[in-house]
Amino acid sequence: MQTPFPFEPVEPADAGFNPAALAEAVHFAGAHDSPFPRDLLAHLESGYFEPPPDNAVLGNTAPRGAPNGLILRGGRLAARWGDTRQVDMTFSVAKSYLALLAGLALGDGLIGSLEDRVSATVSDPAFAGERNGAITWRMLLEQTSEWEGTLFGKAERIDRGRDLKREGAGPKGIDRPLKAPGTYWEYNDVRVNALSLALLHRFRRPLPEVFAERITGPIGGSQEGRWEGYRTSVIEIDGRNIQSVSGGGHWGGGVFTHAEDQARIGQLMLQDGCWDGRRVLPEGWVAACTTPCALNGDYGLLWWLNRQGRYPDASRESFLAQGAGGNVIWIDPRHDLVAVFRWLDPAALPRMLGLVTAALAPG
Repeated sequence: MQTPFPFEPVEPADAGFNPAALAEAVHFAGAHDSPFPRDLLAHLESGYFEPPPDNAVLGNTAPRGAPNGLILRGGRLAARWGDTRQVDMTFSVAKSYLALLAGLALGDGLIGSLEDRVSATVSDPAFAGERNGAITWRMLLEQTSEWEGTLFGKAERIDRGRDLKREGAGPKGIDRPLKAPGTYWEYNDVRVNALSLALLHRFRRPLPEVFAERITGPIGGSQEGRWEGYRTSVIEIDGRNIQSVSGGGHWGGGVFTHAEDQARIGQLMLQDGCWDGRRVLPEGWVAACTTPCALNGDYGLLWWLNRQGRYPDASRESFLAQGAGGNVIWIDPRHDLVAVFRWLDPAALPRMLGLVTAALAPG
């Protein structure tokens, strides 16, 4: 049974848009399909992210659907295109979901402070030793940890030197000397998976269960998606075998969901973590997620920011969850706007944000 979409559909003009301009933006989104092929498993196995043997897929994948998405203004549905209930992989959008779970852990007292060392409360070889034992929760959330090692069969070296501007086209996996924890920013999927593992140790139950109970459920989300890890990422917690989920689909797994459920997440963030008068995320957590990292002004706590104008035609207050292949949740607090883009060519994203912003009627 499908969960009803909670956002009231309205005419674009009633949501404060110029109808013709918004229609142009919607047409643009549908006309700029992702360069990722429909067969995502074949794409991963082709060596798009890295060559063999480092590209071995360890988790489930699924063929992708066509471009789709929606735009909300003031909590009302102003535009929708494609099949917004097509459950697809989301790649690194899962990282932003992990940030929400970290907020719950902080609010529950499972994390005392983001400045605490993970090793103080997580007993796992992944956080042993002088280097990894010194890593704090903030470092993991800001991607400045410089965590070293191999986790679930994947070495962090695979993503060393990763440049997202050249994703799929440039070398990475370079053996650069590591810096001290907290002194260097680098986008690294293995290190995000280490955060997921640490959160699993603190919650001591599957993270998808926590997410469904504490976030998806309260905001009326469907049960049509899933969040998975790898066949190698099962660990024992209190005598129970639990899969540690991944923070992306780089090697399979991650969050499989649809645009309508992602829109709920975006609206929750726009509403400062509240829903129908109930606080879902701890007070101040959205602000923490959207505070720039000292080492990367475009990045908060696993959320991308626009403070420095990465997207010049979108408001500087905008922030985004972004995944490979063109999967985006865009929140623009200045304009009371949430948009979800599925399988939009990443090269077209700056223009798409500009078209939607320009479609807002004056006044």
